[in-house]
Amino acid sequence: MSSTNSTPDAAVSTGRRILVVEDEFLIRLTLSEVLADEGYEVLEAESGDEAIAILDTSPDVAVLLTDIQLPGALDGRALVRRARETRPMLPVIFMSGRPDDSEPNATGAKEMNISKPYLPSEICAAVRKMLAD
Repeated sequence: MSSTNSTPDAAVSTGRRILVVEDEFLIRLTLSEVLADEGYEVLEAESGDEAIAILDTSPDVAVLLTDIQLPGALDGRALVRRARETRPMLPVIFMSGRPDDSEPNATGAKEMNISKPYLPSEICAAVRKMLAD
C-alpha cells in the first residue's frame, strides 16, 4: 500500500482523494501519476483487502477506481459491495478487460465502467465527471 501525495491538504479539503485499486503495478503507477498530475491525492491498493483497510481509515476518499479482477478474497465487485455497507453512495469507476463484467447497480450510487485497454486521459475524464455530477 502506498500513496502519491499532490498537495494533500488542498486535495482532501476539496474532495479530491482517489483510491486506485489495481494489481498490475505499472498500470497502478501510471494511473496514480496521471491523477496526481491532475491535482488529485491518490491512495493505492493492489487488492480488495488492502482497499478496504484504506477505506476504513480514509473516510474522505471521493472516488473508488478499481479493477474487477483482483487477487485475494475480494474482487472489484465484492470490494464495492463491502465498501457500500458503510458508504452507500461512494462513486465507483470499474476498469475491466472483459465485456461481460458489468452488473446492475441497484444502489443509486454513481458508477461507471471503462473497458481495458484505455487511455489515462479517459480515466481522468471519468474521475472529473464523477466529481462534477
